[in-house]
Amino acid sequence: MHEFQISKIIRQPNQNVTIEFKDLTGGYPTYKAGQFLTLSFMFGEREVRRSYSFSSSPDVNEPLAITVKRVDNGEISRLLHHQAAEGDKISAMDPQGLFFYEPEEEAQRKLFLFGAGVGITPLFSILKTALTREKNTKVVLIYSNSNPDQTVFVNELKEWEAKYPDRLEIIWIFSNTKNLLKARLNRDFLIEIVKNRVTEGVESLFYTCGPVFYMDLVRFTLLGMGFPDENIRKETFHFPEEEEDEDEKEEVPVDKTAYAIKLRFQGQEHDLIIPYNKTVLDVGLENKIKLPYSCKSGMCSTCISQCTSGEVHMDYNEVLTDREVANGRCLICVSHPIVEGTVIDVL
Repeated sequence: MHEFQISKIIRQPNQNVTIEFKDLTGGYPTYKAGQFLTLSFMFGEREVRRSYSFSSSPDVNEPLAITVKRVDNGEISRLLHHQAAEGDKISAMDPQGLFFYEPEEEAQRKLFLFGAGVGITPLFSILKTALTREKNTKVVLIYSNSNPDQTVFVNELKEWEAKYPDRLEIIWIFSNTKNLLKARLNRDFLIEIVKNRVTEGVESLFYTCGPVFYMDLVRFTLLGMGFPDENIRKETFHFPEEEEDEDEKEEVPVDKTAYAIKLRFQGQEHDLIIPYNKTVLDVGLENKIKLPYSCKSGMCSTCISQCTSGEVHMDYNEVLTDREVANGRCLICVSHPIVEGTVIDVL
């Protein structure tokens, strides 16, 4: 666990705030462009964790920073927006996430970044890394918002575009424009953008972050254009863990049987009984097992585990591929055993 101190709070448009940190434990942790940081808060004996994407880049000389959107009933987002102050100390886990960009100095790529609203956050980190660490890669940012005044990082992005005029192009999409055909990203508009900018013989990579329906539009359109699925990366960007009260979550059980499982973690074995209305993670935490987790909603990769025997059902999965699930991978934050004696190794 790291201990950070808030060094600066920057108010952003559209109820967003950027928080810069100073590390009090001897240096910034290593992270990759596009990853997220999980903050930990203690309220008495209750721990609450929330994950936020880095808007800073590890390849630019700048403070480590996250950007947080205010959620009306979000316990932590409201705290960060209205109570946090410069000088406050915050605990954080190691940076994590499978949505990241690996720069290669000599690579020649065409990098398309599709972002909507605060979904720009990890894409801004990736954009800075690609332009700084690679000299031949060209970046196209397609950025959707309601209007310029509600656009996060609008001035910063214009500065990067002016700094790299030959390698960065930003396509601003505003829903208040009079041209209704291009007021929102749509299939025909997306095809036009990509077809006019791909270069034969140059690898095209696509990163997208925004609402699920937005990313589905991007992904399915690109697949229909013939681009391989492995070249299309997405980071779901919404706040289910903040929008629901723990007592109001609606569970969808497979059945109402309580199953006994064996959970292996850090060299120890734990025999647990998992009721139908609780996940493996829920019961593990109730038994004081310090299991890794962040989102509690199947949206991140923090709690990836391996089911070595038996079987589990996942309520939701935004991380694992069908092949990984078929091979026994699971997310314990949304997993319910459906076979007696199931064995799970926490990775």
